[in-house]
Amino acid sequence: MRRRPPRLIHLAPSEVAHLEGLVQDGRTEQRIARRARILLAMAEPDTIVSELAERLGQDRRTIWALCRRFEALGADVVKDAPRSGRPRELSPPAAR
Repeated sequence: MRRRPPRLIHLAPSEVAHLEGLVQDGRTEQRIARRARILLAMAEPDTIVSELAERLGQDRRTIWALCRRFEALGADVVKDAPRSGRPRELSPPAAR
């Protein structure tokens, strides 16, 4: 099976430190830590995308999409993007 060699992403030392800090901090939400792990792994030249996807339980297209967003927006892609629409509100408890 032929596979395409991954297009590496280039992380600045400050970005590496920031992403590693997110991964190691126990208070970071897991979806953010997972995105940071993906970016750190994709900066390594020997990364095989299909193996990384299987190890993290993600689809290969998800990993490629995150890398392309990283190229466009930088390290802020690990954070959730703002969503359109009305924000959720908690309703008051029902009266007895």
